[in-house]
Amino acid sequence: MERVRDLSELPKAHLHLHFTGSMRPATLLELADKYGVRLPEALTDALTGGEPPRLRATDERGWFRFQRLYDAARSCLREPEDIRRLVREAAEEELRDGSRWLEIQVDPTSYAPRLGGLIPAMEIILDSVDAAVRDTGIGMRVLVAANRMKHPLDARTLARLAVRYADRGVVGFGLSNDERRGMARDFDRAFAIAREGGLLSAPHGGELTGPASVRDCLDDLEADRIGHGVRAAEDPWLLQRLADRQVTCEVCPASNVALGVYDKPEDVPLRTLFEAGVPLALGADDPLLFGSRLAAQYEIARLHHGFTDAELAELARQSVRGSAAPRDVKEELLAGVDEWLAAPAG
Repeated sequence: MERVRDLSELPKAHLHLHFTGSMRPATLLELADKYGVRLPEALTDALTGGEPPRLRATDERGWFRFQRLYDAARSCLREPEDIRRLVREAAEEELRDGSRWLEIQVDPTSYAPRLGGLIPAMEIILDSVDAAVRDTGIGMRVLVAANRMKHPLDARTLARLAVRYADRGVVGFGLSNDERRGMARDFDRAFAIAREGGLLSAPHGGELTGPASVRDCLDDLEADRIGHGVRAAEDPWLLQRLADRQVTCEVCPASNVALGVYDKPEDVPLRTLFEAGVPLALGADDPLLFGSRLAAQYEIARLHHGFTDAELAELARQSVRGSAAPRDVKEELLAGVDEWLAAPAG
């Protein structure tokens, strides 16, 4: 059997991790007990049994079920200490998987009602990130994400908030939730505000709908990165466009299979994207619900797509290059990737 290197030791950046979805299962169970929250049976069974819940979100009913589980988990984050715990534990999990730079994605409006309002929620989140950076040594920043299911004016409010905190650790602006709802162009003004404030544009697209969703993110939102983007593989011209512009796709293999975008790990078009020259940043999306963290995504590339250690190292480099990390941090991480690859396999 070929000797391979430990992927948990490969330095990498994580660019697609949602806030609530980063929570440890044990933490969610403890918080639910603390606040007397009755979690959906499917979620409790999954958390206690060690297997992710069975999800299939390719139709609206399935997506609603996924959102119901996610909302139940989010309802257990009620106090500043819960936020601090989530962020600290997320940082610890990232380091365990070899991630040295994390851009965690959050919609602060989801937590504002219990934390005293939108600005207090943002302050608590950013203070928690600062504390986690000090305590663990990981590099961590925040990407503020609007919700496609809400009015575009709400997105503009969030974009202004994100720009206001650009000097406190906010590096990008995103757009999440069901891409079958809410046209990208409806949110163009919000993304213009974010871009004018110096933030990266990183909307979701090309997951639940096809290549047109990715094109809309490029044309209407001037995306620097695409959350998911895998359905671009269905359009060779679009692949070339992404490669030419070096737009990074944040591909989340385990999530794609769990939500029914693809039936099997080997169906996720990692090879197609990679060989077309599209920069990739593998992501775990929502480990709480999908059952695997960052290093496991690299294992999928190795086991199901035949990526060699040299190719896996290049995936890590692409994640670093696509990040908002400062130049000196990028150089340090890229040097670490080279060291990992130069070390003997064993």
